[in-house]
Amino acid sequence: MTRPAPVQLSAHRCLTRAAVDQALALDVDFVEFDVERCGDGTLVVFHDSVVEVAGEEVALGSMTVDELRAAVPDLMTYDEVLDALAGRRRAHLDLKFVGSCAEATARAVERLGGDNLIVTTLDDESVREVRDWAEANGLPDLLVGLSLGRKVTGFPVWRQLRVRASEVWPHLRYRQSRANLVVAHHWLARAGLAGFARRRRMPLLVWTIDTPGSLRHWLRPGRAWLVTTNRPQEALAIRGRRTGRIRA
Repeated sequence: MTRPAPVQLSAHRCLTRAAVDQALALDVDFVEFDVERCGDGTLVVFHDSVVEVAGEEVALGSMTVDELRAAVPDLMTYDEVLDALAGRRRAHLDLKFVGSCAEATARAVERLGGDNLIVTTLDDESVREVRDWAEANGLPDLLVGLSLGRKVTGFPVWRQLRVRASEVWPHLRYRQSRANLVVAHHWLARAGLAGFARRRRMPLLVWTIDTPGSLRHWLRPGRAWLVTTNRPQEALAIRGRRTGRIRA
């Protein structure tokens, strides 16, 4: 019987050049970074849609990239991080904005190649947009994932329940978005989404795994396709020990 392949690893939230360089120094399979869009259209590596300036939260959509860089001196643009990864590691793009997601994906494909990236987003329509673009451009196997496990703090109770129900039972959302990669917060993966992915023979990405116990659980071959972690060095050590035992 063929043994399951080792679980792949993604270094989570590499938002600065120092973080990217640190990930590149390790033998991780993917480098994960968040992509936002400034008001002038520039794509940047940034997690939030707002930034604090002089004690006030300012929306990125109202700022130019130069204004944002003044507030965040170690800011990287999208093109800069693609250049840093080209020919060295595969990219995990987590798109935080809505609209023109296919255009951003096309730039990554041009720079890295379609086999060297995956795309994830919380937005169903963005998933469908990227999937449609990929198929129209001869890349039907490009992995595009709908992320499940979003924060619902501040939502009305009825909306919190509706969001969680759509994540625990995501069949309709996955069918309509045409996602071909299951992307689940670790507690949702344990609650049933790992089985959902397995039954549909879809790869499973689990985020974000940081504790030793969770790393040992999810790095067991066959439990996931990819694990995202803020502790890639520890994850690599656990995976290495497990792989060594299997080979022995």
